[in-house]
Amino acid sequence: MVTANGGINQQRVAVCNAVVLARLLNATLAVPKFMYSSVWKDVSQFGDIYQEEHFIKYLAPDIRIVKELPEELKSLDLEAIGSVVTDVDVRKESKPSFYLKDILPILLQKRVVHFVGFGNRLAFDPIPFQLQRLRCRCNFHALKFVPKIQETAALLLERLHKHSAQPGLLDHYLVGPHAVAAMIARSDRAKASKYLALHLRFEIDMVAHSLCEFGGGEQEGQELEAYRQIHFPALTELKKTEKLPSPAMLRSEGLCPLTPEEAVLMLAALGFNRKTQVYVAGAQIYGGTSRLAALRSLYPNLVTKENLLSSAELEPFKNFSSQLAALDFIACTAADAFAMTDSGSQLSSLVSGYRIYYGGGRMPTIRPNKRRLADIFIKNNTIEWKVFEQRVRKAVRQTKHVQSRPKARSVYRYPRCKECMCRTD
Repeated sequence: MVTANGGINQQRVAVCNAVVLARLLNATLAVPKFMYSSVWKDVSQFGDIYQEEHFIKYLAPDIRIVKELPEELKSLDLEAIGSVVTDVDVRKESKPSFYLKDILPILLQKRVVHFVGFGNRLAFDPIPFQLQRLRCRCNFHALKFVPKIQETAALLLERLHKHSAQPGLLDHYLVGPHAVAAMIARSDRAKASKYLALHLRFEIDMVAHSLCEFGGGEQEGQELEAYRQIHFPALTELKKTEKLPSPAMLRSEGLCPLTPEEAVLMLAALGFNRKTQVYVAGAQIYGGTSRLAALRSLYPNLVTKENLLSSAELEPFKNFSSQLAALDFIACTAADAFAMTDSGSQLSSLVSGYRIYYGGGRMPTIRPNKRRLADIFIKNNTIEWKVFEQRVRKAVRQTKHVQSRPKARSVYRYPRCKECMCRTD
């Protein structure tokens, strides 16, 4: 059993790891459950987001998956018998040998193991070829969104492409038959409108955890510290005992999330003009709508799922942040170009990998080097625009758009490897 924590993207990674672990231990997997988070405040479970039957059937050649524990195991007090394993018990990026040595004996003796949390707890290397392939199959094939999400996402893509007569390159993989249904229903056969998707990873949890400053002065500092005390107590305690890098040092090292204002400068320097339709993904931006003023000013064709879909169309997703995030995932993945402001975020990582896996090299992704950009932005008061433009373009060019998976790096983000893609040339 696995109860995954975090938001939808962290949960997706945990599910794939759980599938691989079940195969490694020759165990039956119960359909994963999702832990309620005080940050995301979403009660959605696996079947509310992904197609359970497809998940079970697709992976049937690899592992046995059941919807719930057998009757004889349901009554067991798993904590009392020592069958509960938390993230505290498992180091990050643990190797398969750890699970065979420390977890398999529990499974054999107790007949059930319950992983609670189970974040990034399985290494990408070294791992047997077939297990890595299974990880890839789970992420790119076994996890399909439920029809409710697919249908609404198809409407979103239709409006983003301004009622194009043709579905996008990845629409079929993301929204299934709803892509074709939406195309047939269209009466307007106008030329497709292209759009850039921008993932602004600038929510309060990211901002607070970064320990950076964003121009809000004392009030901002108090607000972020109060948030840390509730959601990141370990970080608050660490600040009392350790001398941590200053906000200025963090910024110079590229460790601060790009602000919406910095994102505007980056996009403008890359040549995206005022006519560009920009889809902004993400939850509540820290600082509210005023923080988006510069972005809206330069890009008047800025849209979100909230203003492309009616309140009635969004009503079924109200109070379900993970299901809303699934709509953002689809809109970003299907975009003609995708730009991220934080290459370390799970959504950006999963989206860029999906675009590589299914995109055939035709789905450009902008992944900025924040350290190089920070150096440029610090000097932006005294730099000429043409020089600024050249430096930003160089900084972005130096981050390869598509590369083979480096050792020990995520197969979800870098699917170009022989275990995941038959052709990598």
